[in-house]
Amino acid sequence: MVSLTTNLASLTLSNPTILASGVMDEDAGSMKRILQCGAGAVVTKSVGIKPRKGYPNPTLIELEHGMLNAMGLPNPGIVAFGEELKTLKKVKAPIIGSIFGSNATEFKSLAVKMQEYGANALELNMSCPHAKGYGLEIGSDATLVTKITTTVKDAVTIPVFVKLSPNLTDIVAIAQAAERGGADGIVAINTVKAMKIDLELEMPVLANKRGGYSGGAIKPIGIRCVYDIFEKVHIPIIGVGGILTGRDALEYLMAGASAVQIGSGIYYREIDIFKKICQEIEQWMTNHGYKHVHELIGVAHQ
Repeated sequence: MVSLTTNLASLTLSNPTILASGVMDEDAGSMKRILQCGAGAVVTKSVGIKPRKGYPNPTLIELEHGMLNAMGLPNPGIVAFGEELKTLKKVKAPIIGSIFGSNATEFKSLAVKMQEYGANALELNMSCPHAKGYGLEIGSDATLVTKITTTVKDAVTIPVFVKLSPNLTDIVAIAQAAERGGADGIVAINTVKAMKIDLELEMPVLANKRGGYSGGAIKPIGIRCVYDIFEKVHIPIIGVGGILTGRDALEYLMAGASAVQIGSGIYYREIDIFKKICQEIEQWMTNHGYKHVHELIGVAHQ
């Protein structure tokens, strides 16, 4: 019998698949549906202090090997979103609240409210590649990453995961900064900065011009980031980026991830992708003599 149970700090997941932030996670109903489709946990949409409309359309386009988007962090604000979280309190699987802010004070306020509303863990969005004043602009400063992480850790009792960007000179240094701040885990990666030009219009396709690229094309980038981080930090890693199959998830596990997040994969393999990937992992493990998913974490470093 194969076991897919995995641990992230104090959280126990029935399997290593997690819904990534920004996909079908704006309301309680859609998050419940994702869990019913086999996800071991869900991450909420990134939520800020105040409501935010985001960028005008077009905000999303499918490219040859993935998706390009610049949403602009649209969200209803933490108070309104709290109502969605409160309805999820009876859900057995972990709910990870994603938050973004422009400084340590905002992150602290959001973290306290997320915990109060029932989130089982936090994901600090320090990696959005296209929102001015947020995300990557904060997550590229090691000192600021440590300060924000420490501030949040001192304010809550639930696990804190820091989501990092691949658009960095040295993602390992930023991961170490998060670890110094007391982070319980690292989430790697967010989307890759990219652009698409419309030849007939002779201009960028997205209203924001620049966006974030996701999907299968960025998987090798995510694998490399997880592999490098695993060798230098001592906290769990959640791998993200281009996971469409069980084999993709297995690569991340072998690189050092304890769990994986799935976002654009839902578009390509539908909402039950979580069950499909778990079945594919189980089959591979059975064929190769593995009994527990823990045995696979980081084996590529041997």
